[in-house]
Amino acid sequence: MLRLTAILTLLAAPALAGGEIWVTNEKDDTISVIDIDSLEVTRTIPTGERPRGITFSHDYSRVYICASDSDAVQVMDPVSGEILHDLPSGEDPEQFVLHPDDRRLYIANEDDAITTVVDTETRRVIEQIDVGIEPEGMAVSPDGKIVITTSETTNMAHWIDTESEAIFANTLVDSRPRHAEFVKDGAELWVSAEIGGTVTVFDTATQAEKAKIHFEIKGVHQDRLQPVGFELTPDGKTAFIALGPANHVAVVDAETYEVEEYLLVGRRVWHMAFDGDHSRLFTTNGVSGDVTVIDVAARKPVKTIKVGRFPWGAAFRPEGG
Repeated sequence: MLRLTAILTLLAAPALAGGEIWVTNEKDDTISVIDIDSLEVTRTIPTGERPRGITFSHDYSRVYICASDSDAVQVMDPVSGEILHDLPSGEDPEQFVLHPDDRRLYIANEDDAITTVVDTETRRVIEQIDVGIEPEGMAVSPDGKIVITTSETTNMAHWIDTESEAIFANTLVDSRPRHAEFVKDGAELWVSAEIGGTVTVFDTATQAEKAKIHFEIKGVHQDRLQPVGFELTPDGKTAFIALGPANHVAVVDAETYEVEEYLLVGRRVWHMAFDGDHSRLFTTNGVSGDVTVIDVAARKPVKTIKVGRFPWGAAFRPEGG
């Protein structure tokens, strides 16, 4: 009877979604690879200097890494951890976004005030697009027709037509925009403003401002409420927004744009990534050098995982690639 009970218990338990979370560590020049099932770091992989942005090719056979102080986007084999080659990224690449064609990589070059477009197959620069001062955030629409670059000092989101590779609109946001994402199947663009302390929501069709999200935590000074990275659930109904040195993640109703609650995580939470079934969210906490695991359904932090110094970017890789 006990054996039957144990078997039934195992069958009733939710299946764990296999895979890994890859985390870039700015100060260690490494990537920490976290196994999703064990919630432990299983590999530490050396990279170029000051790795920040990280993304996988659509078939997960390659991983792209912004090695900012090496002035390179590095292409790595995720199985062996070997750096295969560098792409001509321009100076000080901060973040990038991979076009749905799985070939064009759009890279923000902070020092040069340009967005560099690279063909990942030929390893050649297709175009360099003049943008505002200190570009960082990058986003691409689901249909691949629009790319966004945010410029920290100019306080703008630049709308780039991917057919002509030219800017067709510029929209003002609050001070120091950092991260951008197209959400709700591309109907909206969200842009976080770190110093402004807001997230601006734009209507993609008109580029008009639609809403602005503000934050307030009792006992936390307003200057510390610095939104950076964010992720939305697949149904587009809930957003999780990292608030930097406030050490909290805001949970936002993405339909009313109202904050529902705040979750305490590590120090200076920066970016985040969901696991494969979106049941858990992994946040990179730069100052505390760790990753917080959030149970999405319960809206509760469940574990802290120590990684390298100043973790910055995060990306999911499914089991077996």
